[in-house]
Amino acid sequence: MPRPLVVGNGRLLINFDDRLHMRDLYYPYVGQLNHVGGHFSKLGIWASGRFSWLDEEGWKRTLGYSKESLVTDVYAQHEGLGLSLRIADGVHQRDPIYLKQIRVRNLTSEHREVRVFFNHDLSINETEVGDTAVFDPMLNAVYHYKRNVYIMVNGRTPEGGIDQYSVGIKRFNYAEGTWRDAEDGILSGNPIAQGSVDSTISFRLMLGPQEEKSLEYWLCIGDSYDAVKSLNQYVLESDPQRLLNRVGVYWQRWVNKEERDFADLSPEVVELYKTSLLLVRTQIDQNGAILAANDSDILQFNRDHYSYMWPRDGALIACAMAKAGYTATVAPFFHFCADALNDDGYLLHKYNPDGSVGSSWHPYIVDGEMQLPIQEDETALVLHALWEQYKSGKQLEDCQALYPTLVRPAARFLLQYIEPAYQLPRPSYDLWEERRGIFTFTSATVFAGLKAAARFAQLFGDDRRYKRYDEGAERIREAMLSHLYDPEIGRFLRGIYIRQDGHVEKDFTVESSLFSIFAFGVLPVDDPRVTSTMEAVKRSLRVDTEIGGFARYQGDYYFKKSHDTARVPGNPWIICTLWVADWEIAKAKSLDELQEPKSRLSWVVRHALQSGVLSEQLDPFTGAPVSVAPLTWSHATYVATVLRYLEKVKELQ
Repeated sequence: MPRPLVVGNGRLLINFDDRLHMRDLYYPYVGQLNHVGGHFSKLGIWASGRFSWLDEEGWKRTLGYSKESLVTDVYAQHEGLGLSLRIADGVHQRDPIYLKQIRVRNLTSEHREVRVFFNHDLSINETEVGDTAVFDPMLNAVYHYKRNVYIMVNGRTPEGGIDQYSVGIKRFNYAEGTWRDAEDGILSGNPIAQGSVDSTISFRLMLGPQEEKSLEYWLCIGDSYDAVKSLNQYVLESDPQRLLNRVGVYWQRWVNKEERDFADLSPEVVELYKTSLLLVRTQIDQNGAILAANDSDILQFNRDHYSYMWPRDGALIACAMAKAGYTATVAPFFHFCADALNDDGYLLHKYNPDGSVGSSWHPYIVDGEMQLPIQEDETALVLHALWEQYKSGKQLEDCQALYPTLVRPAARFLLQYIEPAYQLPRPSYDLWEERRGIFTFTSATVFAGLKAAARFAQLFGDDRRYKRYDEGAERIREAMLSHLYDPEIGRFLRGIYIRQDGHVEKDFTVESSLFSIFAFGVLPVDDPRVTSTMEAVKRSLRVDTEIGGFARYQGDYYFKKSHDTARVPGNPWIICTLWVADWEIAKAKSLDELQEPKSRLSWVVRHALQSGVLSEQLDPFTGAPVSVAPLTWSHATYVATVLRYLEKVKELQ
């Protein structure tokens, strides 16, 4: 399921799996539409009469990125074929162009012909119906098209351009696809096919003993034939290798634009910090949507995916990126949210990258009673994140423009959506989207959202609203201490449920999201009520296996791997483990006390994929990634925790 290699530019996103298949190609939005859809676009090699796809046994593959860059650095070697490949992939930093260089080395002492085959299993606009694939002899290129999406493939070696081609039918009437045509090293040359189609092209290299030569290959994506023809010409005139080098330089400059002292953090921790910044960037659409994840294999489990913008995830990711110095990168997110805001001032469950409302399982009616199908923390956290954005970038004009369109209507909703008898936010769904009630996490975010709105009102001289928002936040703080802190158990509850007969049911489940009490400023980190709550989190959610880490909450069932809840309360989550580290950092009073959270950063490094990609959660016994990877929230939380650690080191020094 994981996608260990991800390249993109905010318009075009391409994912590869660990067998070097292209599995996802999203355009014109990051996360929408997927023109590969999880199928296997493959790379194959023919040499000395023998053929092998790179997903077959016999290949040793090492996957990674070139230093501080969104250009991949992949090594593959096949002893039986006597060949090694050094592969670099990147997406142009501005245009929808994917570039690939393969340096092929002949490991034998013989002169040899080597043929490299590329198969393209595309489903344009996420359906195989009505596609066309055609060989264009004027450009010596192959392109696929349907309506307003054109994908052109081309390439060259020192021996010339495309040497062989074939287009044909796939997965229909017993036709497997043109990839089968490649396995004898010779393509049939069929020039066109329509319906459910694929294409395969090959390139020829003549290699002397121990000689290495390069192959350049590229995809151009656009809304018309003329658009992709123009991009193809741009690649040829600019030289594809030079373009790929420029892509690498651009991302190196981008990820190092902020000079930062990394104190005593190890090179591996710092490397993952920079990799995380880069990977987060690939998941942000140029129009503002911050996507949760774009690993289409999750479709196997629930016929839906993570290629949505959850306002909560987006807000917390925007906080991390703003603190890291990338305010311009996430600024469009807040305008996206302002446009998406309901007339009553709240955000819905999730959104598609184009701004339309995403799928949901939250109903408007339960047991005959009307309700808002929302997670209120999603609205509140956007206001909190906007204030963090302002603190980091001091973009006064941008925030002033958002004050009447986002801040004021959202704050008005937060003030009104209150349970009168408790002065807490009315019931909504929790941050995990699993239950409806009044939760500590949600209440803490509403407190933070109203405090942010109050600060904006004060900043803009709106004294009347400042007082209203600030007093509303303080009422929620007091209500949390009265109703969500339980003195009998000496810690905060996950939440409470108000039943139809008026009875209040307490939820004593220990949950990692209780870090929100100090993280969003409800109470200081050294308050005894915070300490007792977080100690319960560490004690109750620790995963007692060799893998370690912390679970989301007691009895977590999502992708459950063990029924031994005493040892494994749930799978270890990257995010939840880092939340524990955040508390340890915040309460530290000496450099020695920072050693434990520092070790948690190293724990994350150990459980990243070889390429640096972080998953959502881990198998508690093997450490294998579970659910989607990369998860944008995991990478952003890692960035935020590293920054908190560095701030604390500076403070203690």
